[in-house]
Amino acid sequence: MEKHTVSRLVGSPPGYVGYEEGGQLTEAVRRRPYSVVLLDEIEKAHPDVFNTLLQILEDGRLTDAQGKAVDFKNTVIIMTSNLGTRDIRKPQMGFGTQDSELSYEKMKEKVNDELKKSFRPEFLNRIDEVIVFHELSRDEVHSIVELLIKRVVEHLKSQDVEIELTEGAKDKLVSTGYDPSLGARPLRRAIQRLIEDPLSEKILWKEFEAGDGIIVDTEGEGEDTQIVFRKAERTPDIIPVELAGAGAGADEGESSD
Repeated sequence: MEKHTVSRLVGSPPGYVGYEEGGQLTEAVRRRPYSVVLLDEIEKAHPDVFNTLLQILEDGRLTDAQGKAVDFKNTVIIMTSNLGTRDIRKPQMGFGTQDSELSYEKMKEKVNDELKKSFRPEFLNRIDEVIVFHELSRDEVHSIVELLIKRVVEHLKSQDVEIELTEGAKDKLVSTGYDPSLGARPLRRAIQRLIEDPLSEKILWKEFEAGDGIIVDTEGEGEDTQIVFRKAERTPDIIPVELAGAGAGADEGESSD
């Protein structure tokens, strides 16, 4: 965040463009005081932003550029940071060992040391809790893939196209889209590159049409594994016996005439 970000949070000073609009943060909380405010990668913020946050964390309120006090006492503020993540991934910290509770305490200690190097004591002392997250396990990344794919499934269903991924296809997305240093963020791009983009082309070129079921699978092994698409076999319509018999009787009646 740059220095001018503060004016965006609390509003522009009198005489400047946007003065009447108020601040993005103060106006949002004024209208909805029972809110959750997420400040992502807070370590990148300008020092003036921390001065603004100090007033919120200490007094539970913030004065905007128009001189109006906005109540933050019913607002939950969550700040995320990547400080210390490099140390968390070091094997000597014992991550993944049997004594997971001890490993967590070591991780938390390392992260707190990094926080003390980057943030002023008066800022850290006003934070209620510091929560250190473990790296995502493979099963957790698999669950994230399920959530992201669900959106693709719902979108295609609105076009009368059904899609189903095999476990092999999901594993391919996990191995391609997960990076320990970046977390699960690349998963969305992997799904777009491996599933959405090629499937859109196939639908555009009429390889798949409305009413089709599509199986997303893999072929090949190891690094040569590729995502492939194929039509699902349609289940033949089953005609009830009563209707089938009625149809046959009608045919016989017509022939007897």
